[in-house]
Amino acid sequence: MKHTYTIQGMTCNGCRTDVENKLSQIGAVLNAEVNLDKEEAIIETNKNISMLELQNSLPSKYTITEKVSKISTMSTDEKSELQQLFPLFLIFGYITVSAILLNYKSQGLSGFMLDFMGLFYIVFSFFKLLDLKGFPASFRMYDPIAKKIPLYGWIYPFIELGLGLLFLMRVQIIPALIITIIILGVTTIGVTKVLLDKKNIQCACLGTALKLPMTKATFIENSIMFVMAISMLLVG
Repeated sequence: MKHTYTIQGMTCNGCRTDVENKLSQIGAVLNAEVNLDKEEAIIETNKNISMLELQNSLPSKYTITEKVSKISTMSTDEKSELQQLFPLFLIFGYITVSAILLNYKSQGLSGFMLDFMGLFYIVFSFFKLLDLKGFPASFRMYDPIAKKIPLYGWIYPFIELGLGLLFLMRVQIIPALIITIIILGVTTIGVTKVLLDKKNIQCACLGTALKLPMTKATFIENSIMFVMAISMLLVG
């Protein structure tokens, strides 16, 4: 008997291998094949296995559910991407409103941009630090530096946190802007390559706490910060 299941929580090929090995160790399982891109597992068994037994065989970071048929999901396919990106848009909205409120009396554009970038870094680093162990694996799927230097993925959330504090405290603005241009420029190159290659991978901009697809929204998000940093550097 072959059954198809949805697996959530996988962020890299290491996760895929881990899930495949754990499922294969179940006594009634004859063969288990896990697909990272489709987030699914095809399991061949010699008897029925309960969902509880399947879930208990996996580490808590993974969730296994029965595969929903295409017929039942066909009507929501077009909405799924927007629904997944809703947390990103919501956070951007909150950051924008907060930056406006902090500067509405002075009506200064430079102050708004500094506060926007500072809040952006603080909020996004928070989500990355929620799962510091899982973030590097997702990040190196598209960031060129993280691919070559794994340590960079581990320290990146702290770099964002530091930059956020510098912008909000108005300390060492020029160095912070230069660093912003470098790290976001490199990441944007990686994101662009993923989009052009049409790869289906998870965006790590909000860590692994919120599951977001790599889309044009990610490119726009990085581009906004990149343009702001260049503008501030030229004006300053």
